[in-house]
Amino acid sequence: MSSTEPSEPAPLYAAREPVFPRRVKGSFRTLKWVLMALMLGVYYITPWIRWDRGPALPDQAVLLDLANRRFFFFMIEIWPHEFYFVAGLLIMAGLGLFLFTSALGRVWCGYACPQTVWTDLFILVERWVEGDRNNRIRLHRQKWDAEKIRKRLTKWTLWLLIGLATGGAWVFYFTDAPTLLVNLLNGTASPVAYTTIAVATATTFAFGGFAREQMCIYACPWPRIQAAMMDEDTITIGYREWRGEPRGKLHKGQTPEGQGDCIDCMACFNVCPMGIDIRNGQQLECITCGLCIDACDEMMDKIGKPRGLIAYMALKDEPNERAGKPVISVWKHILRPRTMLYFTLWSAVGIALVAALFMRSPIDFNLTPNRDPLYVIQGDGAVRNIYTMRLRNKSGDDTTYRISITGENEGQIADLALVLEGAEANEITAPADETLTQRVYIEAPAGSPMALADRTEIRVWVEEVGSAARVAVDTVFNGKGQ
Repeated sequence: MSSTEPSEPAPLYAAREPVFPRRVKGSFRTLKWVLMALMLGVYYITPWIRWDRGPALPDQAVLLDLANRRFFFFMIEIWPHEFYFVAGLLIMAGLGLFLFTSALGRVWCGYACPQTVWTDLFILVERWVEGDRNNRIRLHRQKWDAEKIRKRLTKWTLWLLIGLATGGAWVFYFTDAPTLLVNLLNGTASPVAYTTIAVATATTFAFGGFAREQMCIYACPWPRIQAAMMDEDTITIGYREWRGEPRGKLHKGQTPEGQGDCIDCMACFNVCPMGIDIRNGQQLECITCGLCIDACDEMMDKIGKPRGLIAYMALKDEPNERAGKPVISVWKHILRPRTMLYFTLWSAVGIALVAALFMRSPIDFNLTPNRDPLYVIQGDGAVRNIYTMRLRNKSGDDTTYRISITGENEGQIADLALVLEGAEANEITAPADETLTQRVYIEAPAGSPMALADRTEIRVWVEEVGSAARVAVDTVFNGKGQ
């Protein structure tokens, strides 16, 4: 019987080891810099773009006016009842994500996701202050002395300023940016504004500075969903192990016979912002940012080997590459039934939204009959129905509208009298860019067919005075039913 004591079980949790990606140059790194500058520029500058809509509307080009329940995007104005436009845009965003993931893997995660963009910016600041990978690792392991405190405080201060700019830009989308900026500096802005900026600053500081790859691995659900969008035709980052293996060190500038092209330099691992080794195959953590491609290509150039040991490729190409045969065209990988289906659905939703946008009526109103009571008998025997009309004036000026009635039997309709509460005629003026609620009375003379009928279908028209714009709504007139 052995006296050897059983070993302790492996721990279920290992403390996070920070990732310190090394600086790299290359086409994909340049692409990421360009996209980062473009997206950050759009985010920070957009609230300050002015757009003249007249005296009654805000002059901010892009504005989420929650107080007045409207959304402005340059010349487009979206009202609360038109939320289907926002829903349509969200559907397009989802289908677009499916399309790009199916065709090119996690390109959204690697190039355009806010977490990736701000993390890249924070790493850039960190590199400016603390140096490249080896210097940052040394500083991380170094005891807290004057140098470490100075560099950490400098880095954290810059991170906080970036977070503050991020939170500040966010609140400017919800109210007039110049006015809010003055109020923020004067200390007279709403507490909600200060709270929102504080929360956005803190989350940006924490997510971009400390959580980084953990947000992508643990908080974001997309890594676990994207596998369903990908197949063997999806173009994603891979390691050509049939060319690189067996890997080994480079001896005196030459690769030993039988050794693969990979010299185990760890360049691909050292530049990865997720801290993974792409040579181990496709992994949930990989965001397909392409930095490992740049690092490997740079090393292949140095040792005189062909580029492409790590590259964007499709799994379907592996058998042909191993056999030395031509690979399938990139466009054949992309233009396949799955991606064409996503593109068709995405285009259909987009076309429907554009069509709905241009087909919107300049006048929007509804007419609701009062149900309690259905009708009222007047002193002279006339039958009165009461309606509530909501008329939305979408223009930037006060507009006068004329209300009228039509029906199948014009002879009967001619007997009806339409009265607007508080108005002397059948015309009413709606304030600019507001919704007017108006009480409407429709009366049928005593003994008339409509007064005696149970119910009669009628159509109420609203026409803009001085314009050809008119809309109608169908409703009913309730009689005594005798």
